[in-house]
Amino acid sequence: MASVFSLPEPLQRFLSQFPLYTYPSILVTSRRPLQKPTLWIAPPRTTAVDQTFNSDILSTDVECLKWQAYIALRGLTNIAVRWDISPEGGIDGRLPCLHTPAFGDASSELLAPRSIPGWVDGRVGSGNDHLNGYSDETLKDESHAWVSLLEGIVHAALTLSEPPQPALSQLLRTATAGGRALAATLSPPPAPLTGLSSVLPSYGTNITLSSVQGQYAEAIASLSERLGTDKWFLGSENPTALDALAFAYLHCLLYSMDSTRIEVTRRVNLVAWEQRVRIQVEAAFTVA
Repeated sequence: MASVFSLPEPLQRFLSQFPLYTYPSILVTSRRPLQKPTLWIAPPRTTAVDQTFNSDILSTDVECLKWQAYIALRGLTNIAVRWDISPEGGIDGRLPCLHTPAFGDASSELLAPRSIPGWVDGRVGSGNDHLNGYSDETLKDESHAWVSLLEGIVHAALTLSEPPQPALSQLLRTATAGGRALAATLSPPPAPLTGLSSVLPSYGTNITLSSVQGQYAEAIASLSERLGTDKWFLGSENPTALDALAFAYLHCLLYSMDSTRIEVTRRVNLVAWEQRVRIQVEAAFTVA
């Protein structure tokens, strides 16, 4: 249907000097097509790559390392890692992310951590285990308690044992750590930062390593006792998500401050277990 409105003749002659051309869309092609699944992680301790041993391929970030361990312990190998992308470049502004290559009819995808288990299940073909690798429902329920312990008091001790930062950044770091409120992981809740006698309203939280040291020591002792001489935590026949999480924390703790690391080093079974699992995790990855 023709429009009932028309432009004045002088305006039409003026606009005819500026014709509008349309062109087909430009196909974006990568100069370096992705050859293998690539995990985007926070940088390792050093970025100098040893071609003989992958000693510098494990992320220093416990969240990234957890997913490295999860992928490796599920039996996948030949996975590339890269650490030249800032967290802002990841999904939801966080790392890790998994970049999968195009295969058959499936196009290349960038997966958030929550999508990694489903992708792994599709590769190893064992996604129908309702017990998630544990022997029975009781042990599956128990695993939730250990996850809470690791992501609670152990996470707090690891965060607080990081090298000191300037006063302002230190103030902000005690309020949030790893994208979540650190105070929310502790029980009982820590005291407010401003103090009850301050003229200012209560604000922030006052969390120090010494305030959580006792609970942290008990947590590591309990973890060591529960592992005992088993190959995997909770006596599982094969590694589970709990093993991946435990490895990530134990590995990071062994490279933390002396007061935090010593609680792990005095437990021989935890040190030996971390070393054995580390070899398997390192072997699963290459530098992109």
